[in-house]
Amino acid sequence: MIRVVVSPAPIDVDAEMALAERPEVGAVATFCGLVRADDGVDQLELEHYPGATEAALTRIAELATSRWSLQAATIVHRVGPMCPGERIVFVAAAAPHRRDALDACAYLIDRLKTDAPFWKRETRGGAATWVEARASDTAAAERWQDAGDRA
Repeated sequence: MIRVVVSPAPIDVDAEMALAERPEVGAVATFCGLVRADDGVDQLELEHYPGATEAALTRIAELATSRWSLQAATIVHRVGPMCPGERIVFVAAAAPHRRDALDACAYLIDRLKTDAPFWKRETRGGAATWVEARASDTAAAERWQDAGDRA
């Protein structure tokens, strides 16, 4: 089962975990990202390309399920304005064994940071600036690259 949601609604981690857990699963690895208050950030706003963003996230989840023995892959990502401390992304990988779940979870978050069309704008003291892509995110995603593994 692949579940991809892009929405301005707050992320309900308990509900998402309940959807990922199933009898044939021995491990569910998750990642939950929060909005940071780096350097006085008052608000983070995410924009996306509707349809294309969901398609890119679905492709990332499909690649993960083909690479590891997953029973479920979940990506829930918020868009719109958010304040520091709010959940921005939730990723889950459910597998019969922990190694597949852990590796797939890392893959999902690393790849979505570079392969999904999201744009971030930070507001500090009323002044908004666009956030550039980070070299560290690109490096993290590149560790998963191999032939035919582009989202």
